[in-house]
Amino acid sequence: MALFAPAQAQLPDPVAFANRLELGDVEQAQRWLDEGLPPDFVGARIGTGLMIGAWEGKLELMRLFISRGADINQRNAHGETALALAAWRGQLDAVQWLVERGARINAPRRQWSPLHYAVFAGQQAVADYLIAQGADINAQSTNGSTVLMMAIYEGRQELARRLIEKGADRRPKNDWGDGALEWAMRNDQLEIARLVSSPEEFGDAVSQPKEHWGAPQRSLAMSRELEDLLGMREKLAERGLSTEAIDRRIAAERVRIVRSEFDRPQPARAATLEITASRDKPQEQSANIVYDADGKASGYKVPPATYFGKPRMPPKAPVRNY
Repeated sequence: MALFAPAQAQLPDPVAFANRLELGDVEQAQRWLDEGLPPDFVGARIGTGLMIGAWEGKLELMRLFISRGADINQRNAHGETALALAAWRGQLDAVQWLVERGARINAPRRQWSPLHYAVFAGQQAVADYLIAQGADINAQSTNGSTVLMMAIYEGRQELARRLIEKGADRRPKNDWGDGALEWAMRNDQLEIARLVSSPEEFGDAVSQPKEHWGAPQRSLAMSRELEDLLGMREKLAERGLSTEAIDRRIAAERVRIVRSEFDRPQPARAATLEITASRDKPQEQSANIVYDADGKASGYKVPPATYFGKPRMPPKAPVRNY
């Protein structure tokens, strides 16, 4: 009887699964599913078969996994849905296909949304479509950064203009205390700074020294994975081979590096306590906390200390760093 027992199906590991599906091998995907592969099996790098299809813009692959029961709103280890991945790659047909079949356009509160991804990547057509379908134009990421702020972070002036024309709020600040104006000034994007501020605010902003805004920020952080991918790409280019597949992997790693930068908590800023007092006018003494990171101070009045009901100056307080 053992001689006639069917051989056990050989299902793929996550790397093999991702490699075959990123090449668009629908027939292999169908065989695996027929042999018992769960429709929401998670591959390496991108995620499920539906997510890989969305990232690559392969509608046939997406249809296959949806027909077998794949969850259209499932998230990968990075919290990304198929819709967010399609939006990041500018796969408009895949975005429309997913939305028409019930994919959620808006993420839960303070999570990265498909619109964040489309704007970050400069995918204007996808961004316009998502907004027309009800995407929250003022959605905030995990650290409170808005969609408009992502356009500014990447220096996408036309996208920033379109978002403002569609009603994007220019006022929110993220958990680091940065808003649209701060990012525009920090990255020397004066035209965008003018767009996101009133004439008075813009005038005040340009009168500040450049040091006031801090060092420019760009999405150029590096990871070991990205270093390896860039090295592999260089070797392929030297041999005259196509770099299309590895370029997609580089794009995926890059957005996740940027996300990790935004998701990390802002380090506490060093502060100095400054005490101002006069023996002639004890009622006018004050204290200010000055944050070393940006030089801005938040001050408050300190009432004079009393001793037996009479005003008494406190001892001179040393300047201390916290």
